[in-house]
Amino acid sequence: MATNNRVSSDNGKPWLELQFRTENTVTRIHELDNQLTYPPAGKVQKDILNRVLGSLQGLAMGDALGAHVEFRPYHFLEKNPVEDLHSGGTWGLNKGEFTDDTSMALCLANSLVARKDFIPYDQLVRYKWWFRHGYMSSTGTCFDIGAATKRSLIEFEHRQQAFMKKSKFPKDKIDFVLSPDLLKKFNVDCSESDAAGNGALMRLAPVPLFFYRYPEYAVEFSGVSGRTTHGDQIAYDACRYYGALIVAALQGSSFEDLLDKNFYENHLPWFNNKPLHKEIIKVARGSYKKYGGHKDGIRGKGYIVQSLEAALWAFWANKDSFGKGALDAVNLGDDTDTTAAIYGQLAGAYHGFRNLPDKWMQHMYGKEFIHCLSQWIVYEGQNWSPDKSQTLIINLPSTQSQSNPIPTSSSTNKQNYPEHASASSSQVRPKSGASYANIGSTASSKDIQRQMSTPSGSTQLDNASSSFNTQQTQNRNTSQHSTTSPKDYNTAERKGSTFV
Repeated sequence: MATNNRVSSDNGKPWLELQFRTENTVTRIHELDNQLTYPPAGKVQKDILNRVLGSLQGLAMGDALGAHVEFRPYHFLEKNPVEDLHSGGTWGLNKGEFTDDTSMALCLANSLVARKDFIPYDQLVRYKWWFRHGYMSSTGTCFDIGAATKRSLIEFEHRQQAFMKKSKFPKDKIDFVLSPDLLKKFNVDCSESDAAGNGALMRLAPVPLFFYRYPEYAVEFSGVSGRTTHGDQIAYDACRYYGALIVAALQGSSFEDLLDKNFYENHLPWFNNKPLHKEIIKVARGSYKKYGGHKDGIRGKGYIVQSLEAALWAFWANKDSFGKGALDAVNLGDDTDTTAAIYGQLAGAYHGFRNLPDKWMQHMYGKEFIHCLSQWIVYEGQNWSPDKSQTLIINLPSTQSQSNPIPTSSSTNKQNYPEHASASSSQVRPKSGASYANIGSTASSKDIQRQMSTPSGSTQLDNASSSFNTQQTQNRNTSQHSTTSPKDYNTAERKGSTFV
């Protein structure tokens, strides 16, 4: 069988990398099952694995539940509620197959495990592989990609090409940069500054799952993981807050503690004493606690604040049932798959894999891959520590957690902390985030060659237009696997913002 693989030689897990079974056909996830390798026996903590697998599989399950009715409005689902896992519908998927939410989450998780660290450049490479080749897609093709994500990935390709041209960088190695010195020279914030869609939140879970033993890093990395494609301050803070909730769930926090209106203040050291945007503070204070759900203003829309609020509403309203909460999230309508995927990350971590509905689990696509990947997330995560990290692109202050993983909840006195004054879509990124040199910073060709990893294959870079214009979304009634999802424009409720 012909192959044309993009496999880096350093991680020992070729199943994490881009592979092709024919010249133009990507190897699909289920076809990788015979390649899977597992961590050493007895080295994966079972109770943590139950929560990690619950979160990652819960994300995929929520995604699959909502996929066939994506873009259906609430008034349709009110009369025709989703009550089970189905095939067909919006994307014509088989029962249990997932959309962009899970595909991007798997790209992110694969990067963390393959690199054993938080490397935004490598994350973007894998998103690009999904976008261009269908890597980690349930169908082998990229579909349902949001406009803001697509624009960011095209911008990433432009920057790769500019870097190759200026530094005489080898094209077949551009996707396999490992040297921290080189990574510092590449600006990975590829988003427009006003992108505040839920695409940053839908894929989040692998980050807090991997770094939960060091909450300050887990929370900051959560925010930075979203900023590569969604540059608004609100998206950054939504990811920080939700990442902290997932960390707390992994640590075994009670339902009441997770939804405490003072969760932020109670865990202030996890946020490095940095404030949250006022819209995220409002959610943290309990704006989602509305018994009437949709009738009281809860919406399953694409704006990240509304998605966060909707997912937390479904979790809050269904303490004892993952399945009921997932269905409630879907039946809010509109961005059904993403609302349920965001819900599934936290609810799955809280309930655990053992409490996910068996009747749905048996139909889930890629479950063997996700189970194996979850084990590696636990294994590599428990071996990671800040002093071993090669990241060097996140400027975090020294914290107690560097020498004492999993600190107890803070006893900080409850008080009013400053919030960002503006919710404007043009708000700039936080100064305390990543710091990068200009993309044009030079290194000699010989230095670059010495600091590169040597892949066993080559990377195909599609020529992208040098213009950076807004991409027009395709009509919902076009072919099944259209590249760009119309969700951005169907959910544009926040004037001046770019969604998903």
